[in-house]
Amino acid sequence: MHFVKAKGILSAENGMNLYRGCSHGCIYCDSRSKCYRMGHAFEDIEVKENAVDLLEYALVHKRKKCMIGTGYMTDPYIPMEMEIGNVRKALHLIYKHGFGFTVITKSNRILRDLDLLQKINEQTKCVVQMTLTTYNEELCKKIEPNVSTTRERFEVLKKLRDLGIPTVVWLTPVLPFINDTKDNISGILDMCTEAKVFGVICFGMGLTLREGNREYFYEQLDRSFPRIKEKYIHTYGNQYMAESASNKDLMRLFHQKCEENGIVHDNGQIFNYLHSFEEKNDNKQLSIWDIFDSMTPSL
Repeated sequence: MHFVKAKGILSAENGMNLYRGCSHGCIYCDSRSKCYRMGHAFEDIEVKENAVDLLEYALVHKRKKCMIGTGYMTDPYIPMEMEIGNVRKALHLIYKHGFGFTVITKSNRILRDLDLLQKINEQTKCVVQMTLTTYNEELCKKIEPNVSTTRERFEVLKKLRDLGIPTVVWLTPVLPFINDTKDNISGILDMCTEAKVFGVICFGMGLTLREGNREYFYEQLDRSFPRIKEKYIHTYGNQYMAESASNKDLMRLFHQKCEENGIVHDNGQIFNYLHSFEEKNDNKQLSIWDIFDSMTPSL
């Protein structure tokens, strides 16, 4: 862990990264790619020490309320968040200034902040996004070793359902030769159905590999999945997209099960929903005519 002073905190799309780097150890993580120019070891997490101050300044000077997002590059609920608390401080500010919020995480540490997530959702809109890649708990521990298991994330989704906080699931990546099976996709979607998620984002059955994350991924394959690396090299070479041979069948299954269970499965529609700010204000200002009507007895 190391600290830096950042120049800004919100992107043009109103996303923020309070940390850079991650300790969850997911074997396929695209954020390891060299194109992101992270000038430090991935596990040596960068903490933006002035992030909260920058966020308050940005929110105060926003002309319009909007959704604020985090988690697109780094899971914000890494273990050190429980000590540093930047996410919770950010949530306080987002609620205080009347903005909406959405987050992507794999961690049940998000439950610490249920009180603030509820408050934001009552005032505007809060959407929690969770990544689910495998229905198999033991496989999950291999490919996502240092974070909540799929079952633990499923319990979070159900708790959010019960509190009326909308959720979205990212079904990605699906690893060829490892979890690209009908049983896996069906199992994940059954969880989504029970948890009553709003939608499921899926870009296809496969994963992306480029300089930086490809090397790390192959190292982990050698460690946990003997002889699978050779299949990747033979099948995909240096391709950016490693698409499952079962992609068409699995995508057909994906769309069919989502449609049958009322789950939104159009990525564009889901992203529009995530970016759409909603204000839930029952205390709207009454006009003089509203007041007059309320005082006039009915005949």
